[in-house]
Amino acid sequence: MDTLTLPRPEPHRALLHRGPCEAARALRLQRAHQVIHAARSLALATLAAGVATFGMRAHASEVGHFAPGVLNIRDFVVPEPGVYGVLYNYGYRAVRLNDRNGDELDSVTIDPGPGAGVTLGLDVDVDVYVLAPAFIWVSDWKVLGARYAAYVVPTFGNTSVGASLATQLGSGRSVEESQFNVGDLFVQPLWLGSAQKHWDLAIGYGFYAPVGKYDTETVTLPGGSTITAEAVDNIGLGFWTHQLQGAASWYPWEDKRLAVATALTYEINDEKDDFDLTPGQVLTLNWGLSQYLPLREDQKLLLEVGAAGYDSWQITEDSGSDPRITGALDRVHAAGGQLGLTYVPWNAALNVRYLYEFASEDRFQGQSVGVNLAIGAKLRPGTRG
Repeated sequence: MDTLTLPRPEPHRALLHRGPCEAARALRLQRAHQVIHAARSLALATLAAGVATFGMRAHASEVGHFAPGVLNIRDFVVPEPGVYGVLYNYGYRAVRLNDRNGDELDSVTIDPGPGAGVTLGLDVDVDVYVLAPAFIWVSDWKVLGARYAAYVVPTFGNTSVGASLATQLGSGRSVEESQFNVGDLFVQPLWLGSAQKHWDLAIGYGFYAPVGKYDTETVTLPGGSTITAEAVDNIGLGFWTHQLQGAASWYPWEDKRLAVATALTYEINDEKDDFDLTPGQVLTLNWGLSQYLPLREDQKLLLEVGAAGYDSWQITEDSGSDPRITGALDRVHAAGGQLGLTYVPWNAALNVRYLYEFASEDRFQGQSVGVNLAIGAKLRPGTRG
């Protein structure tokens, strides 16, 4: 294990501020796909926003909002016109924090100056829970030939991974003092989708508003030195983020029983409140393979099995006078799977997914479990969205 040494900051500045056969059967499968696709795309709403807001992508340098582990495999493309709701329950656990080389850290040295620095042990044991209800609307309006949609996701949870990382590195404190509170808000006012026989394509713009609980506090270190750090029970991340996303799903069969899905998400972060620090920009690749299997002859009940994963890279350094670690760009790679049940008559879907982070640099390395319930009401033919 390694020890991370932090530079001497300016007086009163934080040392570390960073956290988806027969003709009759084919038609039924296609209809089922549309139902599931619609209901589950809500996940996108909550996923990208809900849990994302809690910064499941924690950095030892700084954290971004988008949470790649929350989305289901088919969540990135626009569903059929209608109104949908989804309830996301997401948990993340990490007992390891890595340095820029991917090696595990067991201590951190803080140098508040003047005088000798203070070395603090790191006992990483992070448990995060997020509850995120998503509300999504898909119209039958066309913009440049693509269907228009929008959604909003308020979030609630305990201390985010990003905030936990900041307190772990900032003062060596535990996140056991966390509390359930309001997180940052995600709004996606622009979501455009194009559905073809063998393809679904989507692009979108959204933003994260820093409305979640976020405070700073003065911490006294061993020896009497003090530093300013993020509060241990923070939920919000303290900065705005602009998000651009593009997605594509390919279906070998027209009934869309099998999907090969990919999505790219790009985050542009604004300056962090109370610190001279602007988190770097982040690029994330989500990938997955999803198969629907009918559990009844009438195909009203479907099982989904799939493999999924993500790869995320910080592509620009944090800027300002307060970055904790200069020259470090975080990254993480994860793989796992998901299972789902869809009851077509109710337009309802229940999904369970598990992802394991097998490598990371300059951030936590952990695992996540999600249990998500979605339900939707599609627009009747001829109804204006």
